[in-house]
Amino acid sequence: MEVWDAYTKDFEKIKDMTLIRGERIPEGVYHLVCDVIVKHVDGDWLLMQRDSRKHYGGMWEATAGGSALQGESPLECAVRELREETGIESEELREIGCVVDQNTIYFEYLCVTNCAKHSVMLQEGETSAYQWVSRDELKSMKKSELVTKRCQKFISELQ
Repeated sequence: MEVWDAYTKDFEKIKDMTLIRGERIPEGVYHLVCDVIVKHVDGDWLLMQRDSRKHYGGMWEATAGGSALQGESPLECAVRELREETGIESEELREIGCVVDQNTIYFEYLCVTNCAKHSVMLQEGETSAYQWVSRDELKSMKKSELVTKRCQKFISELQ
């Protein structure tokens, strides 16, 4: 059972309230999700393919991420999710945005890494493949290949 903290829209923790993954989140209550966009020092971007058994299975995402566990800060969540989903160890993450959508507060981070590109690890049940792509390759991907509107928005804003 995965337990989350409950927040107001303004990212204030709601005392004495917890949320459980899979249970309905009450109106006016939010949970925290962190996404990490990974860029290699050579300019390539990391894409992870979602496991075929998951929602949006087989599609690519430009982020590693997930829900914050109870007691985790946004940065702690981002570091953990990055490590779990890619094997990349880094605490050098830069917050690049915060988006509120429906009942979720998304903290978005950028990780610039010099890891060996072949060292990316897949997380069983979460990811099935990965690829490093150039900025131009990323921008040319079809919307039907990429998971979320937030991911698509990020890509459209790449300079």
